[in-house]
Order: sequence, then structure tokens, then C-alpha cells
Amino acid sequence: MTQRLAILCARHPWRTVAAWIGAIVVAVVLVGALLGDNLTSEGKVTNDPESLRAYDLQSERFPQQEGFDELVIVRSETLRVDDEPFRAKVTQLATAVGATGATESAVTYYASNDRSLVSPDGHATMLLITLVEPGEDHIEDVIEVVQQSDAASGFDVDITGEFTFDRDFGEVSERDLQNGELRLGLPAALIVLVIVFGALVAASLPLLLAIVSIAVALGLTALVAAQWELSLFVTNMLVGMGLALGIDYALFAVSRFREERASGREKIDAIAATGATANRAVLFSGSAFVLAMTGLLLVQSTIMRSLALGAILVGIVSVVAALTLLPAVLQLLGDRVNAVRVPVLGRQIDRPQGESRFWGAIVGRVIRRPAISLAAGVIFLLVLAVPVLGLNIGSAGISTLPDDLASKQGYLALQRSFPAASAEPAQIVVDGSMSSQEVRGAIKGLEESLAGDPRFGSTSLQVNPAGDLGVLSVPLAGDALSDRAVAAVRELRAEYVPAAFADSGATVLVTGTTAENIDYFDVMSSWLPIVLLFVLGLSFVLLTLAFRSVVIAATAIGLNLLSVAAAYGLLVLVFQEGVGSSLLGFQQVDVIEAWVPLFLFAVLFGLSMDYQVFLLSRIRERYSKTGDTTDAISFGITSTARIITGAALIIVAVFAGFAAGDLVMFQQMGFGVAVALLIDATLVRSVLVPAAMQLLGEHNWYLPGWLQWLPHFDVEGHVEQTASGVAPRVPAEASAGQAP
Repeated sequence: MTQRLAILCARHPWRTVAAWIGAIVVAVVLVGALLGDNLTSEGKVTNDPESLRAYDLQSERFPQQEGFDELVIVRSETLRVDDEPFRAKVTQLATAVGATGATESAVTYYASNDRSLVSPDGHATMLLITLVEPGEDHIEDVIEVVQQSDAASGFDVDITGEFTFDRDFGEVSERDLQNGELRLGLPAALIVLVIVFGALVAASLPLLLAIVSIAVALGLTALVAAQWELSLFVTNMLVGMGLALGIDYALFAVSRFREERASGREKIDAIAATGATANRAVLFSGSAFVLAMTGLLLVQSTIMRSLALGAILVGIVSVVAALTLLPAVLQLLGDRVNAVRVPVLGRQIDRPQGESRFWGAIVGRVIRRPAISLAAGVIFLLVLAVPVLGLNIGSAGISTLPDDLASKQGYLALQRSFPAASAEPAQIVVDGSMSSQEVRGAIKGLEESLAGDPRFGSTSLQVNPAGDLGVLSVPLAGDALSDRAVAAVRELRAEYVPAAFADSGATVLVTGTTAENIDYFDVMSSWLPIVLLFVLGLSFVLLTLAFRSVVIAATAIGLNLLSVAAAYGLLVLVFQEGVGSSLLGFQQVDVIEAWVPLFLFAVLFGLSMDYQVFLLSRIRERYSKTGDTTDAISFGITSTARIITGAALIIVAVFAGFAAGDLVMFQQMGFGVAVALLIDATLVRSVLVPAAMQLLGEHNWYLPGWLQWLPHFDVEGHVEQTASGVAPRVPAEASAGQAP
């Protein structure tokens, strides 16, 4: 099918190109009309957790609940809060904030006479700001007033809270992602492509395919977003994966086309041969990637499902573009694909590309001592994986943001002057009669218990007008997403609340920012093994179908798991343990972001399967000709190592850009993908694969008798067929597989 499709598109190149141009135009229109307004920065889990049930109760029975969104901290090193200039400053600030029209209220110490709004040393006070809904649309006005007030006086004026944090997080994440993808990833990818191809025209084709795939996939995403709200990060996932996959697939196909032309095939026959081999491998590897991403759709999280959707759509479009658009472009370019050669690098373009001497030397040593090579490689990766036993998942809170952000400065000011206060307190929602003596007694007992725990601040109780719902706000000391705060809320749910309300007859739920994130962490943890088994099972089936061998499938999955485990271990070692973190410019933190292990597994497994299918298809193709397993292993690895290494380096470059950002979550993601693919494209492909296959020998191709009914998809293809009916002109040295 892939060969016939390649020939069809090559014989009608302008129609094919015109169809893709039309698809891009339609996609641009859809993106402009539908995408922007249907993306959200919010994310939630969909398993009806305790935190969301508590919010629903408050929304249903307590619509006018009092509270605040943001804290403004005003401090003077010389004046005390009760001094008249201090009063005048705070009153002026409250008036200015109110004049923006962005707030419903701004509660000051002077209006409320609430001493909890004054710091213990008497040199600072808090303003409690409640924003007009939706808060995210108005926070910018309040931040501007606060920053102007801070710059215009001898007072330190800072703001922090939910919407300030969301605003800062959104800006930094967008900046990090754009820098990673566009300013660092694209230029680095182009440099690697030029090195691999030795000609600017050939090097530009993979980028062209990636850009086309991204544009069309964005249009499809816009259609989905019109029906279901998607996370804002779907676009970043789509662009990142589009660059990786589009470049990979074009790299495989263009390299094969040039190889066939250098070996003497006519242009149309070279395209046909590419369609029968490299394109077929692209189809299977793309299917493996899509299956891996499908596993993320199972996770009960709107963010993970959005990321999965973006990756799946761009994966499908990248495969279709590689199978159709690329043959048409190659037909139009012909040998001009080698135009604008780079000095030195472009010397060998017109000569048949045989086995690499460098990689041949490495593989030769491995094949001579397969047992020792395999054992050494496996032990090395297992040692790297050991730190994963200390994996602690969580979320990097406000304390990990850059110090120049408004929310971080406000957090630091709050910690200095009000160490027991919190902009994001835990909320204990009590569903029961507030006039009941048992319920009142339980609330009082809980307050007394929490008063003796330094992790909690002074509590405040609000009761709805009907008297059947109470909300007890409990400030958490420090960062709401810190290990300390998470442990405190877990203990609140598991011990404090059950003990206090055991005989009250009330239903009690704990919510708030920390509780929401705990529910999110639990979803990520519970779904990781499920997604792992799902992806492994489908990948095993696909590889068995592709190569008609359960041994090949099992070996590939086992080696991929080793590289993923090593990446997890290095992630923990660098970020949690801090080994080399300062040298690499990373933050040392207590946790690995809850979504990162799931994301890394699916992405790494999907991308590494690209290389596995491409490599194994060349090995199988050679084995079908010679029947010699050792020769097939050596030829397959040495003839693909340059391409696979180049493809991996391109993805490493893209994700290394993410690792250079300010947000620790993107540092972890970028570092994890980069090190895993480096391990996979070098150690796994050049040592573990040849060693394992050499030891297995003919058993590599074992398929049980009871599975002989499986269809033979023949992923390695047959290059002997031609489109023109003319036998290919193959030089003797090329047919022997030797480099000139």
C-alpha cells in the first residue's frame, strides 16, 4: 500500500502539493476562528474527587461565601502599622485598587480592626482582595496598581495569590515553551539536519514536513476544541511532537531515497523503493507512537487527555504527510534534493551509502563478545535506574518560580511578615446542621487539635444562611504545594477530620489548592501502571504483527523499558538528589512533577519505537536476502546508525530547549526526554540490540505455531520491485553492502 501510494503521489505531484496547500489554508482558517477561545489554562481530574465535590457543595449552598483571592502585603522598616503615614499609605492603596473596577472588596486592618492582618513585629499589614469574576480577567489591573505603589514610595508593596500565580505561571510557561521550540529547538534541529544530509535543500525537507504537519494538526485540534474544552498546553505538545515526528519521518524517507538514487535507481523507482521500505517503517512506527499516546487518553485528567490528543493528531498527520506529500516533493526536486551542498559534509552525497566504519567497529566488538556487552550494558542502565526507588511525585509550587515575578515576591514578603498566613488555605466543608451540638462540638475539637500543629494557622468558620453547611478555612504555612503542606492536608483528611467528626453525623470534605493537587497526584500515580501495561501490550501486538516474531517484540519492549527506567533514575538523581543540578542550571526540588513520569513513558516509548522499527526493518530486510543473522545485525545497525543518531539528536535539541527554561516542570520534561533518547540511540541501539540479537541468533525470528495465522505485513518491504519496470542499476560494491 505504501509503495502504491508513493508512486501515485509521485505521478501526480502538483495535485498532491495543491491538496496539502488547501489543507493548510483550511487549517489556518479553523485555527483563527475556533482555537483561541476554546483553550483553557485550567485543568482538572474527572474522577469526581473529594476536592471537587466540596467545591460543588459550596457553589450549590453557599453562593455568597465570603473570602479573598489575593493578598497585598505592605511593609515599612521604619514605620509601624498604627502610624498615620502607614495608615494613609494603605488607605490610598485600597482606594486605588477599588478605582480599577477589578475588585469586589479590599479589606484593610483599619476598616476591620482585625489584628490578624498585622504582622507580629507591627511593621507590615495585609489587604484582602476579592476580584470581580472571572478573576483572571482582572488581576492584571490590580498588579499594575500594586507595582506602581511599590515604586512610588518608601514602602515595600507586594501581591500574591491564586490569580497572580496563574498569571505569572502562564507567562513563564509560554516563554519557556516558545524558547524551547522556536529559538533553540528549530535552529539546533536545522544544524543537525545539515550535518546529516550535507546539503541545505535536503536538510530543509524534514523541517518543511514538520511545519506542514503542525499546521494541519492545529486545524484538526481547533475542530475538536469547538466541541470540548482543551488545555492551553495542547498547542505546545502538538508543536513539540510535530517537530520531532515530522523531522524523523522525513529523515528516514529522504535518506532512503538518496541511498536508492546513489545506488543507480531511476527517480520514480527510487521513490517506489522508498515507499516500499522507509515509508512502510514510518507507517508502523507512527502507529506505535499513536498507540502509546492513546494510553494517555485513559488518564482521568483533562490536561493529560489534551496532551494526548495533540500528540495523536500531529502523529497521524505526520505519517500521512510522509506517505503522500514527501514522494510528490521528491518527484519535483529529483536530484536537486542534493543542491546547495555544504563544504566537506557534501562530498559523499552522490556515492552509495554503505556501512559506517565508525559504527561498524563498535558493533563488531559487541558481536564478538555479545554476552559481556549485554551484561555490561544492562547493569549500567540498572544502576542508573536505582534512584527511581526514591521517586516522590508532587508539584512545584510558587517557591520554585523565578524571584523577579510578582507572585514570588509576594510569597517571600508573606513568609517574612506572616509566616503562619496563606493565600491558599485548606477548606474543610462540613455538610450538616450547624445548629447541632454534635457538629459544633466536632468543629471546636478540630480547631483545638489544629491549634497545636505548627503547620496550620488560625482558623475561621463561615456558615451559610440555611445553616446546613459550614466552611472552616485553615491557613497552611509556606508554599501550598510544598511537601510539608501536602503532608499536612493528607493528615488532615486521614486523621484530624475523621477523629473529630466520628460521631457528629456530618459529611466532611477537604478542599483547597493543596487538596486539589493531592487528588491530581493520586490520579497520576494510580494510572501510571495502567497506562504502562496498556502501552506495552499494544506495542507487543504491533511489533509481533510487523516482524512476525514474539522474540523481536519482547526484546524491543524490554530494552525500551530499560532506557525509560534509566531516564527516571537520572531524573530523580539530578532533581531530587541534586547531583549535578547546579552544574546543569537546574533547580533542586523535593518532587518530580506528577505528570512527568506518565508523559515521559508514553512519549519516550513512542519515539524510541520509531527507531526500533526503522532499525529492525533494515535488519529484517537484509536477513531476508542473506539468511545470515550476524550479517543482518551488523548491516542493519551500521547502515542506520547515522540516521537514527541524527534523528535522536534533533529531538534532544528540541527538548533541551525546554530544559533551559525557568519552570522546573519543563526542566524535568526536557532533561528526561533528552537523556532517555541519547541512551536509546547510542547505548541501546549500538550495544544492547546487537548483543541481544547475536545471542538469540535464529531464535530472533521465532513465532509460535499457534500464531502462524497472523497476517504477514512485511514491514521491511521489497525494494526489487520498480515503478518503471526497468531493473535498477546497482553497482557491485553497493549490492555487496560495502561503503566505497
